[in-house]
Amino acid sequence: MYILINDPQVKLRFSGETHHPKATTHVQGERPKSVMSTVGPVFNIQRFSIHDGPGIRTTVFLKGCALSCFWCHNPEGRRAAAELQFFPDRCTGCGACVGACPHAVHEFRDDVHIVHRDRCEASGACVETCYAGAILLNGQEMTVEQVMEEVLRDRAFYATSGGGVTLSGGEPSLNTAFAFDILEQCKSYRLHTAVETCGECPWEFLERLLPVTDLILMDIKQMAAQSHRSATGKSNERILDNARRLALTDKPLVFRTPVVPTVNDSPNDIGQIAMFVRSLMDLRSTRPNGQGVVGITYELLAFHRLAADKYRSLGLEYGASALEPPSRERMRELAEVATRLGVGTKHR
Repeated sequence: MYILINDPQVKLRFSGETHHPKATTHVQGERPKSVMSTVGPVFNIQRFSIHDGPGIRTTVFLKGCALSCFWCHNPEGRRAAAELQFFPDRCTGCGACVGACPHAVHEFRDDVHIVHRDRCEASGACVETCYAGAILLNGQEMTVEQVMEEVLRDRAFYATSGGGVTLSGGEPSLNTAFAFDILEQCKSYRLHTAVETCGECPWEFLERLLPVTDLILMDIKQMAAQSHRSATGKSNERILDNARRLALTDKPLVFRTPVVPTVNDSPNDIGQIAMFVRSLMDLRSTRPNGQGVVGITYELLAFHRLAADKYRSLGLEYGASALEPPSRERMRELAEVATRLGVGTKHR
């Protein structure tokens, strides 16, 4: 069984326990077995990340998300369960996978490799035989200890760059106990921690992570409830409520909008989101001792089509295939809209 580390062609073998004990507080260097053996679904561990918080970071991607954004850049993180990825251009046609799979998922017909995904039970047997890397099992349960072994490899880079560890996904808060235990371990090593969230989760899930989180990065995709539902499959009511609740905490917040054509790429769309972020900045300033400690920023992230191959490998339709990424000039114009509303905005 495998989990992806950084590159989809690099694999790490492991085996882990499968119980979910409650986390406990401990000091640096201690590794209580009950905490370190907590497990959760991970689909990638990306080292040397520079866009998921300050400095050089390791980003741990957890599987499972409540939204179904049609342009999602990480479609392999939507489902909580492990799933098969198949890259036809890598397949050598050796046929080893046909004999290895106990569920007849793979078939060669007229020299064409056919994958019967409806039969797949994610045993990983075919992956073991595919030396060309055409078949991958995306996602696997890892223990906190296994995650920390990867995370701690780059402690020196975190220290020199002001970096740390970010949990992303998917939606990391949906794996609350696992996420908490990873973050708690990171804090025991005095590492900076961040959580990327879409906000579509019970408030209690996010609230539990706050004591061991230094920075929250949260998406705000649309202010109009129906437009949000059409683009993501869910209303934005809970997302906006969670954003307001986060604004009343003392945690630094970075709100982000992925700028997607047909979804939110108009000055009116960005203006509405910017006014909401401005209201959260004002809300935070009304807290006791809140004046001058805003700690809320806003970023625009340009849509791209780099995920197209991921959709094909998962057997999914890519709903954003006809969209063109916004130009740098367009991103600059939209950032200026937010800035004129009193919300200093970065874009990339």
